[in-house]
Amino acid sequence: MKELLRPIILLCLSILMSCDNPDQLDLKSNKSSRPSDYLFVWAGAENEYESDFLAVIDVNPNSPDYGDIVSSVQAGVKGAAHHSEHVMPRGDSLFVNSFEAGKSFIINLSDPLNPRIAATLAPMKEFTYPHTFERLPNGNVLTTFQTKGEGNVLAGGLVELDPSGNFVRSVDVENLVDPDLRAYSVTAIPSLDIAVSTTSDMRAEKIAYSFQTWRLSDLTPLQTVLLPKGSKGYENMDPSEVRVLSDGKTTMLATFTCSLYLLHDLTSDAPSAKLVHSMPWRSYDTDGCGIPLTRGDYWIQTYAHSRGSAIYSLDVSDPAHPTVVDSLTWAGEWWPHWISAEPEGNRVVVTSGTGDTQYKVLIFKLNSETGEMEFDETFRQPGSTELGVSFSRTAWPHGAAGSAKPHGAVFSRPEFNLEN
Repeated sequence: MKELLRPIILLCLSILMSCDNPDQLDLKSNKSSRPSDYLFVWAGAENEYESDFLAVIDVNPNSPDYGDIVSSVQAGVKGAAHHSEHVMPRGDSLFVNSFEAGKSFIINLSDPLNPRIAATLAPMKEFTYPHTFERLPNGNVLTTFQTKGEGNVLAGGLVELDPSGNFVRSVDVENLVDPDLRAYSVTAIPSLDIAVSTTSDMRAEKIAYSFQTWRLSDLTPLQTVLLPKGSKGYENMDPSEVRVLSDGKTTMLATFTCSLYLLHDLTSDAPSAKLVHSMPWRSYDTDGCGIPLTRGDYWIQTYAHSRGSAIYSLDVSDPAHPTVVDSLTWAGEWWPHWISAEPEGNRVVVTSGTGDTQYKVLIFKLNSETGEMEFDETFRQPGSTELGVSFSRTAWPHGAAGSAKPHGAVFSRPEFNLEN
């Protein structure tokens, strides 16, 4: 009887674990039982003596405060606010980091109108400069630390933390296969008991060409795999982000040099990667690709280029042959970088690097059945004629302060709305 039940139990666990990661949900419909009420935006202060902070924007279309920044909380550190978790996890806490300060924060959002800093996380043992946070099915957080010690001499590692930020386990990423690698981003694939990490250097001093695989359940190192070079010569430089497609196991990797690889045989002794798409790139001074996301059969990619930046929608229903189906452009100069999708809706938030939109938070709508995109023309500050919400201001809910650059941004979860 036990042997008969075991495959069923494993199948059920696999389904539950893969569905717990919001990046892996296959949402074929644009309908949601209720839209997200809030947008949580992690922003970096520009003035020397001011602090990075989290701003809360009302994004409920039926609210009288729609488009208004309704609350904010300072972190007490100025450090070029960088990544948050890519999607708001289940629960009421969000991990964020101020990369240049080498510090991370856990923000309690149980009351969005009164957010608070629940914990400040400094270097973890020998690991320094945390970058990316990946929420695991058990609520723990897998974190990449770029380095060991100060400077940029030693490669860092992956560190698993509990929901309160306490150390659970760690593993070094240093590897002779790709000696200049750094721990940049990590993606969990619970259905395969695999984590895949990328290897770019945030300080842009070193160039890496690989991805790494780990056993997710205990962080056992598995393989370091060099990406094959394409005909243009730059395609395999600086792997950035990995995303899992809607089946919970097919995995693709993007590079900062605007190329896309399909990963194969991740659980084997010989994983590999195949270059399946590439966009023009010349240098990091003028070009670069940022954060992607997946929704249904579509890969959404931020793309900044000197000849015209855009957000592209690619059909990856046949992942070996991605096809561009739509692009979203801005009339002026922009450098779209961060995107995150509403967990159960059709809205996507975008923040940017340099250009006309560097102080703006924008929202676009994504049709998950066709891959088409359009800016949400209703999302703007109350009384404003300009699209989006501007972070170029001198008054904030936390008090008088100067402009800030928004970076990591995530929608609240609909079940969070109902609980609060």
